[in-house]
Amino acid sequence: MASSKKPHQQNSAFLKHQAISSSDLSAHPLSVQLNQFLTHQLQTRRSKPNLLLALSGGLDSMVLLHLLAAASAKLPFQLHAMHVHHGLSPNADSWAEFCQLQCQQLNVPLQVVHVQLNINNGLGVEAEARALRYQALFAAQNIDFVMTAHHQDDQAETLLLQLFRGAGVKGLASMAAVDTGRNLLRPLLNVPRQTLQDYAVQHEITWCEDESNDNTQYDRNFVRHALMPVLEARFEGVKTVLARTASHMAEANDLLETLAAQDAEAVLEDNTLCLEGLAKLSLPRIKNLLRWWFAQNGLSMPAADYLNEIAAQLLNAKKDADLNLVMQHLILRKYQQRAYLCEDKPAAAFDLVWDGEPFLDLPSGGRLVFNQVLGKGLSLKLGMTKLRITNRDGGERFKPNPLRPTRTLKYLLQEINMPPWKRQYLPLIYWEDKLACVPGIGIAYGLEASGDEAGLEIIWQE
Repeated sequence: MASSKKPHQQNSAFLKHQAISSSDLSAHPLSVQLNQFLTHQLQTRRSKPNLLLALSGGLDSMVLLHLLAAASAKLPFQLHAMHVHHGLSPNADSWAEFCQLQCQQLNVPLQVVHVQLNINNGLGVEAEARALRYQALFAAQNIDFVMTAHHQDDQAETLLLQLFRGAGVKGLASMAAVDTGRNLLRPLLNVPRQTLQDYAVQHEITWCEDESNDNTQYDRNFVRHALMPVLEARFEGVKTVLARTASHMAEANDLLETLAAQDAEAVLEDNTLCLEGLAKLSLPRIKNLLRWWFAQNGLSMPAADYLNEIAAQLLNAKKDADLNLVMQHLILRKYQQRAYLCEDKPAAAFDLVWDGEPFLDLPSGGRLVFNQVLGKGLSLKLGMTKLRITNRDGGERFKPNPLRPTRTLKYLLQEINMPPWKRQYLPLIYWEDKLACVPGIGIAYGLEASGDEAGLEIIWQE
């Protein structure tokens, strides 16, 4: 642990916290900045939203804890804190105890969450710990915003690390002060670490020092301790400049996101991509749209070479060529000049009975919804109180139109351009051993309601 004035050994006793009144804190520029930030972010929320602070016990999060505790006396929010116990350090228990003590003194509810790292998953200790930390934070119940104490120095380091990894515009944008997609707030992102340390010294705030922060085997620590001092000696204010560059990249990324959304309106329908329309775009716009589409479906960005390969296969594949590219938890497939992102799950065989329920969940996912209507759907005058629901067995024949001959179900599914992999999930509705309804195709001739007849509309929700 360290005090605000001088580092102590990790096994030192905790320094006594000296309480600071909210009036002492409110006039400080950091308090003014935080209050303005919170006022802007909270105005669209419910009357008293719940804020969850990620509290490591280090300098940054301890300063933010004190600032937020003071702000909660003036602004309408309820402050909570969470300490994620990774168990990586022999001092981990002491850090958790320290956080509990500090939160008790400030009347802030604290939750300590223990996580277990999987060091064999290939992510590395830093990335795995970060992933588990965010997982715990976002799993918290009844929380409107998660807050972290990332500051300007962190932003500058992140930009350099992303640059060394060959990141594109999105990666170089680094961290956002407001991550609306996750309701994640970083109110100190434009504040230098030295300002936080000066504040801690002035207000006699104590904090913990993680000994691993000095280990330059970790990339971020190498940038912080070995590289950044050299850059600062040569380029004055380099951290501020790097953080400003990240801000420029964020603006550029917003423009690219807007462009991708506009392109998606022209070539994306029901989450499927029209390849003919895609081919009319330039290659940079194609890759930009693919990144956007993948992100919309919860996929992390593929490496640059793989993205180029995906674009090439989508553009150059023959019309009837199969495409099966693994994209993490999804598979990228192609059918009839359209590209699909599909779940990789086998279709479970099912044989169900509908007995009047408003909906029926299917074993392979999705559901059938049953609505009573007039003049369409299965005619209820035939006494259809029970229906059999099953998937395809092969060889089925169906006649939905009196003016057309009976066709094989395979022919009819090809006619409506249903992709082959979707057909295995297709539920078929039977009445008295007769194929009565095929979602997407229609009702068997002779079984449909007409005029003012009561009917049963069956909708397949995939």
